Formats: sequence, C-alpha cells, structure tokens
Amino acid sequence: MRPEISHDRPGGSDPDAPVTSKQFARQQAIRQIQRRRRFWMRATIATLVMIIVTVSWAFTQYHNAGGWPTHGFTQSSWPLIPNVWNSWIIWPTMVWVLWIAGDAWWTFGRKPISESEIQREIDRQAGQPR
Repeated sequence: MRPEISHDRPGGSDPDAPVTSKQFARQQAIRQIQRRRRFWMRATIATLVMIIVTVSWAFTQYHNAGGWPTHGFTQSSWPLIPNVWNSWIIWPTMVWVLWIAGDAWWTFGRKPISESEIQREIDRQAGQPR
C-alpha cells in the first residue's frame, strides 16, 4: 500500500499547525505546477480537436468543390461552385486561437499571491472601521 501524498504540506507536519512562509511558497508552487499541467492538457486536446475539424473541412470541401481551391474561397455555401471552397473554417480557428491565448494568459500571466500582498490586505482591512 502506498503512503498518502499531501500536496498542501510537507510530510510529517501537523495539519493544525499555522502555515509558515516556506510552506506557503511550497503550496503556491504546487498550485502553479498543477495549473500549467492542466493548461498543456487542455491546449493539446483543443489542438487535436482543431486538427480533426480542419481535416474534416478539407475533405468535405475537396469533395463538394470537385478539387483544390484553384478559384479561391467564398462565404457562400450554396450553390456549390467548382474549385471554390467555403471559408467557414476561419471562424472556429479564430475562436480556438483566442481561447488558447486567453487560457495561456490566465495560466502563465498571473503571478501567485505573495505573502507580502496578503499581509498588506490584512493590514488594510484591520485599519478600516467595519
């Protein structure tokens, strides 16, 4: 049987003991590592889905237009024009790019809350009348 692993506190620490700055830093680091892992998993899955959608679109357009888009692209889906592909793939691609960029900013752009920020907020709240 494997021992239980705690991601919040180092092994052997009392769960009721106050969190030290070193333990707090450890907790923040673990949370950031977990956020990054989740981001890369989401980005990988979203990329695979986008590849599948794009390949499906290309096969469909090749079949419907009777070949490669030698006469360009169109926004119209009907009537089918020989060698002209519908360009609807642009919209899901733009949404995908914006979603990945926003998710990357949310994961990597935000810095963890520092102990000094917490202390400043505690001091600010304690100094204000309730």
